[in-house]
Amino acid sequence: MLSARISAIASYIPDDILDNEMLSQMVDTNDEWITTRVGIKERRILHRDGAGSSYMGIEAVNKMLAQYNIDPAEIDLLICATSNPDYRFPSTASVIAHGTGLKNSYAYDIQAACAGFIVALQDAAAYIKSSIYRKVIVCCTEKMSSMINYTDRATCPLFGDGAACVLVEPTDKQGVGVIDGVFHVDGRGREHLFMPAGGSVLPTSQQTLDEGGHFLFQDGRNVYKNAVVDMLTSTLDIMKRNNLSADDVDYLVPHQANLRIIEAVADRAKFPMDKVLVNIQHVGNTSAASIPLCLDEYKGQLKAGDRIVLTAFGAGFTWGAMYLVWDL
Repeated sequence: MLSARISAIASYIPDDILDNEMLSQMVDTNDEWITTRVGIKERRILHRDGAGSSYMGIEAVNKMLAQYNIDPAEIDLLICATSNPDYRFPSTASVIAHGTGLKNSYAYDIQAACAGFIVALQDAAAYIKSSIYRKVIVCCTEKMSSMINYTDRATCPLFGDGAACVLVEPTDKQGVGVIDGVFHVDGRGREHLFMPAGGSVLPTSQQTLDEGGHFLFQDGRNVYKNAVVDMLTSTLDIMKRNNLSADDVDYLVPHQANLRIIEAVADRAKFPMDKVLVNIQHVGNTSAASIPLCLDEYKGQLKAGDRIVLTAFGAGFTWGAMYLVWDL
């Protein structure tokens, strides 16, 4: 039986840095307040006229194709996970496929908020295991700055822009690659983390613009509580299903939402922080891109055979965990 493995990885973050000192000149906050509450020192912001999430996705995919000497003509499918599409239509995936020369590839977007990477990776693995496709790119790209209100001190320190991608291919080796995943959704969480306006329920109008309805809204207390519980339970579930203890797992890679959330999940799952991969300090919360960005940053530390648990929580509410064995 075929397994699906990550065979290549790359990422892109913009050059422009927005640090806490700069934010303190824009809104009533300071470095100590931000650092103690969310653990973020700086985040990257895409300042380029006419450039949206696809720009960063194209940069990441082209980087991966070049670094691993991958022929674009051999790619069968590109799945783009984003909450910040270039347009309502066409898909951001179609823009990325065109911009990277994937002439023989189909492409589509998924919307799973901050859980986008693990959901898209599960999709890619299913295509591979069923032999429908042999080479699938998962690209997560988020221009979070496009939906942030920089006068809202509760949300503007959290988010940054970035993109990351992986290539998923089949392998005959057993016990490597994407092993298992658990996923959940609970629509009751909608009102606690969403963008109120701009969709078909509340289309764009002068009133929605005046009321700030096109910015991300987050009920921080509710999101924090649910994120800790749901990321923890899904992590424990995936470990139990695969007969793993914290000692058996080499690395936990959580969605980089908030350092306090990460530390709470790690502590309750009995993971020492030296087994938890974290890069939120210098990139912030990049939504769907956060886990693959983190994996790419630490890829020099990862070795074949490492057992890794990924876990994420996002708007919807949607959350889950994935177990994979590194083979790159």
